[in-house]
Amino acid sequence: SLASTAITCFTRGLDLRKRTEDVLCPANCPLWQFYVFGDGVYASLSSICGAAIHSGVITNAGGAVRENYPAVNANGIQSQVLSRWASSFSVTAGTKSTALEAVGRSVSTAQPSTGKRPKKTLDKKAGNKDCKADIAFLIDGSYNIGQRRFNLQKNFVGKVAVMLGIGTEGPHVGVVQASEHPKTEFYLKNFTAAKEVLFAIKELGFRGGNSNTGKALKYTAQKFFSLENGARKGIPKIIVVFLDGWPSDDLEEAGIVAREFGVNVFIVSVAKPTTEELGMVQDIGFVDKAVCRNNGFFSYQMPTWFGTTKYVKPLVQKLCSHEQMLCSKTCYNSVNIGFLIDGSSSVGESNFRLVLEFVSNVAKAFEISDIGSKVAAVQFTYDQRTEFSFTDYVTKEKVLSAIRNIRYMSGGTATGDAISFTTRNVFGPVKDGPNKNFLVVLTDGQSYDDVRGPAAAAQKAGITVFSVGVAWAPLDDLKDMASEPRESHTFFTREFTGLEQMVPDIIRGICKDFLDSKQ
Repeated sequence: SLASTAITCFTRGLDLRKRTEDVLCPANCPLWQFYVFGDGVYASLSSICGAAIHSGVITNAGGAVRENYPAVNANGIQSQVLSRWASSFSVTAGTKSTALEAVGRSVSTAQPSTGKRPKKTLDKKAGNKDCKADIAFLIDGSYNIGQRRFNLQKNFVGKVAVMLGIGTEGPHVGVVQASEHPKTEFYLKNFTAAKEVLFAIKELGFRGGNSNTGKALKYTAQKFFSLENGARKGIPKIIVVFLDGWPSDDLEEAGIVAREFGVNVFIVSVAKPTTEELGMVQDIGFVDKAVCRNNGFFSYQMPTWFGTTKYVKPLVQKLCSHEQMLCSKTCYNSVNIGFLIDGSSSVGESNFRLVLEFVSNVAKAFEISDIGSKVAAVQFTYDQRTEFSFTDYVTKEKVLSAIRNIRYMSGGTATGDAISFTTRNVFGPVKDGPNKNFLVVLTDGQSYDDVRGPAAAAQKAGITVFSVGVAWAPLDDLKDMASEPRESHTFFTREFTGLEQMVPDIIRGICKDFLDSKQ
């Protein structure tokens, strides 16, 4: 092509002034001198000809290439934050063939390679392992948005999907379209590569109808994240709701359902209602009622669907902030743990303090709150005394202080009766709640009554039992009380000082059972 600008082997995207330029690479550029960063999209540090040869657009014999979009944030690709990298660029074949031009479209984030050798970027299949999330994009397919803006919305969602770094070990995404009735366009399990997702998004058809976003949000929270649809255990579930204007229905109930199901809801609102339009909106606070937490983190605003590229990266950063996903159900925020504490005379005052310390250290690991995990304690001899129930204290400080203040009873040992009492009085009131129930039984001796029947009844009522024995506690009793598999739910130590070492194992055991029980 005659119009091509002749450049050297080392000219970079940064050195060109135009947004798109046809260039002519000389023959025999010394490959060993190239550091190529990127695969499809390159850092400005790479030379254009190096990138062209690296990606197979031309051979080492040189030739015409197109060089497009030098920018800090271009086509959904953000250059790496190295002070000397100012831009990213892509190269495409320089002939007039448009088929090849599409190859230069970004499908992966420019990743710097660590070594000095030109080498392929990170394992593309695995995706971005640092971003663990299962995401449903709930897109607006209503008459509110219309066909044209619907297409712009698809472009934006595509850019977000690409930048997330979708892969087998990275984020997985699916799409639900909200209109009159919600429709799942594809599930988490359908695609694990950005290219496939991008193609599926491009193919989406506009449905039209009222924007029944509340109905769609409730449907997505309840149905989308099942294991058979590809949701993964222990990975945050996220719904990103795109809303053009305002919803035709109510979002409050859907928001509650999503929180109950442990789903983190983000709302991306575009073209929010003007002062004149507010009269048509059923509930002005619709965003605050639907999001996971009304703390500013979960709501995101874009003025229009035009020029949205700069909004891609900040949204992706939010979606990848694992620790901010306050609505995810984890073992730490979704369990009720009841401690059944032996107060018999063989324990003695000082050992009883060690038992309380053990209880505190286990409780301390959990996120105790009115909507999180809860702790209760019962002390037993021949009698039982509820020290505090699951609803008495809803902060960690208050629970720990209540544990410290438990007074030693001293008396006999009726462990079976105590288990029945706790199942009925402590777990009874919460048995239909959202949390998974655990009972940790601590005893230092033989029970005067049968433990097997009461423990089986507790397990039948949905309570997982861990037995912790000290000193003279018979192993048979401990095993009879423990849930299956018994080996991993039974603990024993000769001395009360040995309790401390068991704390991490009990916490780990609770978390393992919690994960295994997840539907």
